[in-house]
Amino acid sequence: EVVKKIWDYIKKNKLQDQKNKRMINADAKLKPLFGKGQVSMFDLAKIVSNHVK
Repeated sequence: EVVKKIWDYIKKNKLQDQKNKRMINADAKLKPLFGKGQVSMFDLAKIVSNHVK
């Protein structure tokens, strides 16, 4: 559920890397969650699970 909402936000704000669609570019709101400027879509669920208990 949380990951789906984040994906909706990513798509709405066009944060998927244009050259490599598997990478997500963090904006100011996502950078604190990700801890870096870019993450793989495969790491997204793992990163979110670290913040949601």
